[in-house]
Amino acid sequence: MGRILQISDIHFGCEIPEAVAAAHDLLHDMRPDLTLITGDITQIGARAEFLAAARWIDSLPTPVFVTVGNHDVPYWDVMARVFNPWGAFEDAVGHPAHDHQFSARFADTALMVRGITTARGWQARLNWSKGVIDLDQTARAADALSRAPAGALRIVAVHHPLIEMEGAPVTGDVKRGRRAAQLFADAGVDLVLSGHVHVPFALPIQLGDHRSYAVGCGTLSHRLRGVPPSINRIEWDDETISVTVLAFDGQAFVEDKSWSLSRRQDTRNAETAPRPEAVAEEMRQLAEDDPG
Repeated sequence: MGRILQISDIHFGCEIPEAVAAAHDLLHDMRPDLTLITGDITQIGARAEFLAAARWIDSLPTPVFVTVGNHDVPYWDVMARVFNPWGAFEDAVGHPAHDHQFSARFADTALMVRGITTARGWQARLNWSKGVIDLDQTARAADALSRAPAGALRIVAVHHPLIEMEGAPVTGDVKRGRRAAQLFADAGVDLVLSGHVHVPFALPIQLGDHRSYAVGCGTLSHRLRGVPPSINRIEWDDETISVTVLAFDGQAFVEDKSWSLSRRQDTRNAETAPRPEAVAEEMRQLAEDDPG
């Protein structure tokens, strides 16, 4: 079984120090196969915030994968926002803002992650915090992920959720988000991981074969929206992806809600091809749940 810890929206400059310290200790205790941070590592993109974020990220066990969020733009530097919005982020964390990719093979499985920037330094609408996705970048990512090894867990990491969660306290409102989600579903992507809304969730993307899932992560900042600070523990095997929210109780992270997600079976390899009896059982269960 593989394991990822997803962290998002730390917002250095507005972080909860106790939660950040506890997350550091948990990561060293758990030693996941990957720590994945889905954006907003700073509050206003200030130099001091980036330095604090860089020190914390450098202190974590490797490997670490970081994507950029809308708060990682130098808020008060108009020239940087327009001409070099991600320079400070890339200098701080050493990760590219565009076309970022991570691949790994383990004893029993493999993993491929592709990062895509959905934040913008500026855009032609009043609320610049909302998301935009470039379909050329999406197509490159989808093509790379479609060629991942058979049975590999295929992940897209973004900051804004491409598919909105009903009842969320804020929206990502990603331009071209649904079209991008369709491309990822067609490419066999398993998970689209995001942050931004500060509320954890896991739900099927209602496109393609419904075996691509949108997974959102909470925050480690004071910008709470009705739920405790939290991170996601994501574990997987050939058949199931388990997402467990680890909520901060003031001293440590404890298990909270969880979801069990059925994996799309990879027909390129006999070992991960769908078993007829499993498919028949799933169809029977669906019929019982929805007799109409």
